[in-house]
Amino acid sequence: MTEEVKNSPIEDFDWEAYAKGESKSDKTREELTKTYDESLNTVRDKDVIEGTIISLNKREAVVNIGYKSDGIIPMSEFRYNPDIKVGDTVEVFIENQEDKKGQLILSHRKARAARSWDRINEALEKDEVIKGYIKCRTKGGMIVDVFGIEAFLPGSQIDVKPIRDYDIFVGKTMEFKVVKINQEFKNVVVSHKALIEAELEQQKREIIAKLEKGQVLEGSVKNITSYGVFIDLGGVDGLIHITDLSWGRVSHPEEVVQLDQKLNVVILDFDDEKKRIALGLKQLMPHPWDALDPNLKVGDKIKGKVVVMTDYGAFVEIAPGVEGLIHVSEMSWSQHLRSAQDFMKVGDEVEAVILTLDREDRKMSLGVKQLRQDPWEDIEVRYPVGSKHTARVRNFTNFGIFVELEEGVDGLIHISDLSWTKKVKHPSEFTQPGADIDVQVLDIDKDSRRLSLGHKQLEENPWDVFETIFTVGSVHEGTIIEMVEKGAVVALPYGVEGFATPKHLVKADGSKAQLDEKLDFKVIEFNKDSKRIILSHSRIFEDEQKGGERAERPARERRERRGNGAPRRQAEETAVLNTPLEKTTLGDLEALAALKQKLEGK
Repeated sequence: MTEEVKNSPIEDFDWEAYAKGESKSDKTREELTKTYDESLNTVRDKDVIEGTIISLNKREAVVNIGYKSDGIIPMSEFRYNPDIKVGDTVEVFIENQEDKKGQLILSHRKARAARSWDRINEALEKDEVIKGYIKCRTKGGMIVDVFGIEAFLPGSQIDVKPIRDYDIFVGKTMEFKVVKINQEFKNVVVSHKALIEAELEQQKREIIAKLEKGQVLEGSVKNITSYGVFIDLGGVDGLIHITDLSWGRVSHPEEVVQLDQKLNVVILDFDDEKKRIALGLKQLMPHPWDALDPNLKVGDKIKGKVVVMTDYGAFVEIAPGVEGLIHVSEMSWSQHLRSAQDFMKVGDEVEAVILTLDREDRKMSLGVKQLRQDPWEDIEVRYPVGSKHTARVRNFTNFGIFVELEEGVDGLIHISDLSWTKKVKHPSEFTQPGADIDVQVLDIDKDSRRLSLGHKQLEENPWDVFETIFTVGSVHEGTIIEMVEKGAVVALPYGVEGFATPKHLVKADGSKAQLDEKLDFKVIEFNKDSKRIILSHSRIFEDEQKGGERAERPARERRERRGNGAPRRQAEETAVLNTPLEKTTLGDLEALAALKQKLEGK
């Protein structure tokens, strides 16, 4: 019944008028047009109104604003809101009601911009959460599109943890809070971190309330520094000091952990307010000393790596977390004070002998010199008294020279054993540190581990010969080489030195001998043991004068007794007495000719 009524034609429809284009309706065409126009929204260019999205694709959105045609808006203007869908209401800006093609031109971006400043201020006042599109990176942070305005997102406000790669946020739409507005310069600062801090603060309070020493928690590596690692425990940060990362030595925490790595850590300590939490990682692992070979004992040889050097020794790691100290005194048999760096350096692989082992205190001392024989065990065999060797000069003292024959075998050359003839005032006149010197072993002190050495003993003692040359009363040519308060030092032939006091430096004319002056000197004292020769220049002409007086007095007496007789005999006696003393030279003694050549050659 219903279908028949619905499909039946209108009985009074005037088909002739319809065919002619006429209508018998009560409303005229003008009335119909007026009614249609009134049903449409009244819009004007530059207005901002609301519209409904009726269709979407990847490139554009079709928006119905109740106008005679729909407008099209590029999807790029909705980047800040990737969740937009058909049926959503959006604000649009009327750019043109009808372009040349009769198309309605709309803009969502301009609509947002027209009201953006008011909405930005409103969001700040109401602490409102808004959405924004991260457009690009900039110095110190990011540029965010919020309501069509470019706002600044500082790097520190992106997240609660430090951001290492800003580029991964470019192109993302995120929620923000407006944290600062500069009204004068129209600058806006937003924060994403502020959204999660409130939630984290609540989590932090819950976690801190449950913290206990010895508690094991899971966390992630948040930051790595040279002194330790910061661990995020879920809103609460704790620090693992570098010494609590491993039982072994760690140069830098990066050797043990990596950023964002998940770790189980134990709480070691925290302050009363639980703002500083000390964490440990190595405490969750057994101590290496507990796993040390139980059969290891004193006297055993072990190998290890030098991990730390000090002036007093080297720390050697024989296993991760197990170290022994090699004191500098156990590095060499030498008695010289030296730095451990002279023997080893960090990274060296060394073999050593265990000297002490304390498992309770977890301490071990090692030695490397024990791997070599003590050179003093058979010192009498290798360096017997009287043997000759070449040594290295190490250092001086006022009384002698310390030398080293080999590592661990030292000796002293006393200053009096350097030269037979030259008086050495300081060893630096004779040699220098680092130089080689020939020596002869004079004495062995095994208890003190010291040898008494001599250098002059390598040659024959020339004073045995000098005793026959520089006899008392003999005259020799000498040169004054040094003037001192008590007299002068005189250089004699064959490298010998003598001494003359001031009264023995007076010449025949009464003047005093001067430095570098060459004169004849008479030996008035010779001491082989103390190697001392006392000379006199004035004694030469004084003895000549006394000799002349002694010769003249007997002759006068004889003349008085005998008169003028025996003139020939008198003349002979006078000639003998007045003959000057003859100077003794080595060349006049055939027995000493060879010694002369030897000394002159040297």
